[in-house]
Amino acid sequence: MKELDFKTFMAWVEKRNPNQPEFIQAVQEVAASVIPFINKHPKYLRTRVLERMTEPDRAIVFRVAWEDDSGNVQINKGYRVQFNNAIGPYKGGLRFHPSVDMSILKFLGFEQTFKNSLTSLALGGGKGGSDFEPKGKSDREIMRFCQAFMTELFRHIGADIDVPAGDIGVGNKE
Repeated sequence: MKELDFKTFMAWVEKRNPNQPEFIQAVQEVAASVIPFINKHPKYLRTRVLERMTEPDRAIVFRVAWEDDSGNVQINKGYRVQFNNAIGPYKGGLRFHPSVDMSILKFLGFEQTFKNSLTSLALGGGKGGSDFEPKGKSDREIMRFCQAFMTELFRHIGADIDVPAGDIGVGNKE
């Protein structure tokens, strides 16, 4: 590969991430800035740094089954995108909101990687959450949802692996 072409690179990203407009837009903004630098420094081109930066280490999707106050079982999707742990464990918030999907979380996890790299802390980037809407739910429903969510998520996190934090819809109560 002699040079990285922006249009060719973005076509590759779009093919690998169909129906993920938020993520594609974030990659597009970074790629437009970074590709000229990569083309001037062949070692980054040769090691495919940009391609590696735009592909998460893993993206986990899981079912969250929980019981509402009426005794009905509700089903939500849970996610954790572990984007990059090159300088430390994955770190990024958990978001509970009906708009949460893989595109949103990949976009946020991608940006979280850069945000964390600019601190003096040895932290990678990640993001997670669920399409669960805490608004209008009782404290007990939120508790049951959070317990079910963490029962699925816990096997993928830990102090040296992944450190989730709060974000939209996730605060002290959750």
